[in-house]
Amino acid sequence: MNRTCLKISFFLFLPLLSFSQPISQQEIDRYKAEAQRVTIIRDNWFVPHIYGKTDADAVFGLLYAQCEESFKKVEENNLEMLGRLSEMYGESRLYDDLEMRLIYDTAAAKRDYENSPVWLKKLLDAAADGVNYYLYKHPEVKPAVLTHFEPWFALMRTNGSISATQNGGISLQDMKNLYPAKDSSVAFREKENPYINNDPMGSNGFAVAPQKTASKNAILYINPHVTFYYRSEMQMASEEGLNAYGAVTWGTLFIFQGFNQYCGWMHTSGEADVADLFTEKIVKRGDSLYTQYDEHLLPVTAKTITIRYKKGDDFGEQTFTTYHTIHGPVMGSRNGQWLSLRENNRSLPALEQSWLRTKAKGFEEFKQVMNLRSNTSDNTVFADYKGNIAYWHGNFVPRRNTKYDYSLPVDGSTSATDWNGMYALDSIVHVYIPATGYIQNCNSTPFTVSGSSSPKPENYPIYMAPDGENYRGVTAARLLSNANNITVESMIKNIGYNNYLALFDDLLPALIKDYNNLPQNDSLKQSLSEAITLLNNWNKAAADTSVASTIAIEFGYRFLQTTSPVTNPYNATHLVEQLRAAIQHTTAQERLQLLSETLKDLSNRFGTWRTAWGNVNRYQRPADGVFDDAKPSMAVGFAASNFGSIPAFAHRCWRGIKCVHPAKKQCRLAAE
Repeated sequence: MNRTCLKISFFLFLPLLSFSQPISQQEIDRYKAEAQRVTIIRDNWFVPHIYGKTDADAVFGLLYAQCEESFKKVEENNLEMLGRLSEMYGESRLYDDLEMRLIYDTAAAKRDYENSPVWLKKLLDAAADGVNYYLYKHPEVKPAVLTHFEPWFALMRTNGSISATQNGGISLQDMKNLYPAKDSSVAFREKENPYINNDPMGSNGFAVAPQKTASKNAILYINPHVTFYYRSEMQMASEEGLNAYGAVTWGTLFIFQGFNQYCGWMHTSGEADVADLFTEKIVKRGDSLYTQYDEHLLPVTAKTITIRYKKGDDFGEQTFTTYHTIHGPVMGSRNGQWLSLRENNRSLPALEQSWLRTKAKGFEEFKQVMNLRSNTSDNTVFADYKGNIAYWHGNFVPRRNTKYDYSLPVDGSTSATDWNGMYALDSIVHVYIPATGYIQNCNSTPFTVSGSSSPKPENYPIYMAPDGENYRGVTAARLLSNANNITVESMIKNIGYNNYLALFDDLLPALIKDYNNLPQNDSLKQSLSEAITLLNNWNKAAADTSVASTIAIEFGYRFLQTTSPVTNPYNATHLVEQLRAAIQHTTAQERLQLLSETLKDLSNRFGTWRTAWGNVNRYQRPADGVFDDAKPSMAVGFAASNFGSIPAFAHRCWRGIKCVHPAKKQCRLAAE
C-alpha cells in the first residue's frame, strides 16, 4: 500500500478571505478539531481509507475525500435532490427540478434534522463540515451553485441508489401538461418508449453458502453497474466500531453497498411497486379547489415553486403554482385527469437504515436494520461470517387492495384504492439460507433467485415483484447452480467476469435457420454467407478480438428495436419474453435484412464489416465528457448487460455516426 498520508489538520488552512463566503471563528474551530482526528490514506489504486476517532470524524473525512475526487459530482448530486440542476445546466433541466421539488420537501428535511437522534445529528454536521472544509482549503475550486453545504442536505438523498426516486410512472410530458413553462419551447428529457427496457443498465449480486465454497465460508460478489462519474470506492473506520468498505455515492455519508468484518450487503435496483399515481376528481367551489374522496370533498392545497435557471451569463426564473391532495403532490395531468403521487422517497428512518446496516454484526442484526423498512428502490443480497446468505426483494412495500391494477394510475376518489399500511419484513419476497446454496439477482425476477429454493410467484401480489427475467439472470442462475468448491478467485474469473451472451441462444438459431432456408439464387445467400459462417461458429462470448462479436452485437441492437413498447409498465423488464415475442412477430426476411444493414453500416463506419469488437467497443474517460477518436482509448471485450453479459460495458455512437442503439435520441459514448 502506498502510505502517502493526508493528515487533515488546521495548519493547512488558507487565509480566511479565500473562502467562498464568510465563515465564523466558531466554524473554523470546529473544523480544526475534526480535521485533527482524521487521517486519509490512499492506496496504490487511489482508493481512500479514512480513519477517524469517532464515526462522525470518519464521515468528515469521507466527504472530504469525495470532494478530492470530484467536487463537481458531489455538488451535482446534491443539486439533483434539491431540485436546482437548472442553476447549473439551464432550462433543459427545468422539469427535472420541478419533479424533485414536488417530491422532495426541503422543509421536511430540515425538520428531520432538528428531530434527529444525537448520534445521527453528529454525522449530518460532520458531512457538511467535510465539504465546507474542502472548499475552504481549495479556493481554486469554484462551485457552480452551492458555496456552503448544510447538514440537512444529507436528508434529501437517504438512499445511495442510482435510481432512488420513485415517481409512480409520471412522465415529464404529464408534468408539462399541467404545469406549462412560460416558454413553451423549453426542452425536457423524455424516453421515446417509457415502458421498454432495452437500455443497457443493471447490477449483479451473487451470494454462495459454505456448502458451495472451497473455504466453507460464504462468499458475496458485489457488482454494481453504474455510469461513470457517479460512485467511488472507499473505506471508512473509527474507534466506535465502524469498519466498512465499498461503494459510496458522491454526496452521501455512508457505504451504500459493501462489507464490514461481519457481513456484506449488495443492492440491485428492482421493480417492486412502491409509489402510485392516483387520478383525482377535482371540484371547483368559488376560488377553492377540492378533490372527491368517498363522500367527502377534501381541499386541494396550492404551493408556489420558483425555479431559478442559468441563462447565458445570467439567470432567469420560472414560477409554478403546484397542488397537493390527500395522496400527495399533484405531479401532472394525463388525458385531462390530474395525477397525484403517493410515495416514500425520503425519510429520517431511511437514512438511519442506510447508516446502521454498515455496522450490523451479522444476519440477525442486519434483519433488525432491514425491519425499518424504509428502503424504496433496492433489492438486497446478503452474506455473513457465519455462512448465512439471504435476499430481500425490495424493503418498503405498501399493502394494497388486489382488486385494483396498480401498474397504472388508480381511482383516487375512493378510499378502497388507498394504501393500508405496509408489509412486514418476512412477508415481502425473500429467501433466507436457501437449500440450493446460492442467490443471484441481476435486476431480474426474484422467482429464479435460488433455483428450486426460489420464492413462488403465486404466493405474492403482482405489485410486490413485477420484475421479469433478463439474460444476465439466465446466465447467472446457470453458472451458480452448476458451480462447486467456489473460491473468491473463481467467483470473479468464472462467474463475475463471464462474458457469455445468452440472448443469442434465442436470437442466433432463428437467424441461422432463416439463412439456411433461403433459395440458392437469393441475393442475400451470397452476401451474408461469410458473416453467417462466423456467427454459426461463434461461442457466443464477447471478445475484443472477435469479428463475430461485432456482427452479433450490432445486429442485436438493431433487432432489439423491433420489440414493441409494452402498454403495462409491470412488463417493462421482461426482456427475455420481449425478445422471444419479437422473434415470433418478425419475418425471416426482416431479420436477414437487419443483418445485411448491419454489415453495410459497419463497412461505412470502419471500411469493412470484418472488424474486431475491440475496434468498435472502446473505453475513453475524458475529464470534460468529450470523446475523441484521435486521443488514446482502449479496447473492451465486454458487451451491454441486455445481451446477458455479466461484466457489462455499454457503448454509444459518437460524432455523427449513425446510432443503432434503442431509445437514444443522441449518440454518445458511455459505459456501465
